Amino acid sequence: MKKFRENMKPLSKWIIGIAAVCIVIYLTIANLGAVSAAFNAITRLFTPLIIGFFIALILNVPMRFFEKHLWPKATKKAAKNLRRPLAFLMSLVVILGIIAGVIILVIPELADAIQIVVKNVMNIINYMQNEPDLENLPFGSLLIKINWKEIGASAENWLRDQSGTIVGGAMDTIIAFVGGVIDGIFATIFSIYILFSKETLKAQAKRLIRAWLPKKVGNYIVHASSVGSEVFRNFISGQTIEAIILGVLCALGMLILQIPYAPMVGALVGVCALIPVVGAFIAGGVGAFLICTESPFKALIFIIFLIILQQLEGNLIYPRVMGSRINLPAIWVLASVTVGAAVAGPLGILLGIPLASTAYVLIREATEKREKKKGLIPPEVAEVKAENNDK
Repeated sequence: MKKFRENMKPLSKWIIGIAAVCIVIYLTIANLGAVSAAFNAITRLFTPLIIGFFIALILNVPMRFFEKHLWPKATKKAAKNLRRPLAFLMSLVVILGIIAGVIILVIPELADAIQIVVKNVMNIINYMQNEPDLENLPFGSLLIKINWKEIGASAENWLRDQSGTIVGGAMDTIIAFVGGVIDGIFATIFSIYILFSKETLKAQAKRLIRAWLPKKVGNYIVHASSVGSEVFRNFISGQTIEAIILGVLCALGMLILQIPYAPMVGALVGVCALIPVVGAFIAGGVGAFLICTESPFKALIFIIFLIILQQLEGNLIYPRVMGSRINLPAIWVLASVTVGAAVAGPLGILLGIPLASTAYVLIREATEKREKKKGLIPPEVAEVKAENNDK
């Protein structure tokens, strides 16, 4: 009986652990709104630090590249001390240059397009107020009965009544913008501290984890963080390469089809492609709006072209560029983006894929370990063996 109890202890622990995990998952799903609200509240509280951390993660990708290629064989202390600051400055210049280039390309064209739309709307209103001309239009008798001047006066009065709200909204926007700038400054300073002392911070984190947690748990957390760091790094680099390819192909295709705004829309598509799944829809909507001010027919051609390009990119380019980098099947990519958007909005969309990929890698490793322990053969290994036997 005693031996039976001892044998049942590990099983009991597993049952309790699985039950606890199931309860936590159920409570999280049942209270997804409360969990999302709590997560958003914590995120707002630590926004500058969180933004700084992710700025450091993003800058670390090009910074590692520049550090690797700046005087790799240098032995002098001065060269070694200059390597990281120069790598940081070069990374900052590259990223800010890309952002500035996109802004210079997109904003003026977008402003011109909005002016064209406003001008066309005003022309339509002026035309509709001209009653004799309305008689020549379809349903002209009905259009004449509408008091367009009264509609215009009502719209003017509404704008006058809402002027206080508009001014208040503008003030709120200005305050939010100033707050965002301040948060951005603190986040940038925090990211610089992280990047210039990342080895020290990494060593301190490992020391704390291994000192305060059981050895097995501590080692697993260190391994999981290492996997997550590598996945995020691969995700950023792969997504950037994929976005550049998509933007260039979009611009070239628009030039061939003689669609206006090709360089600007190509740059916009490339930047928006950094946002998984939904980025292409954002770029497509803005691009179609701009092109529609020149030619609605060409806007339709652009939409069809972008859909075809997205299919080619999703089935040919993306799997080749990202397949070995994120180790995540397409169905889980879509699921991670959907859940991430529901929990944390735009931030969840960006972080959903690397987090899901990290979890996928860790679960796969644990599964393979248990299969090996039980002497089981994974399905993919069995298929390879069967193919070899057939040969």
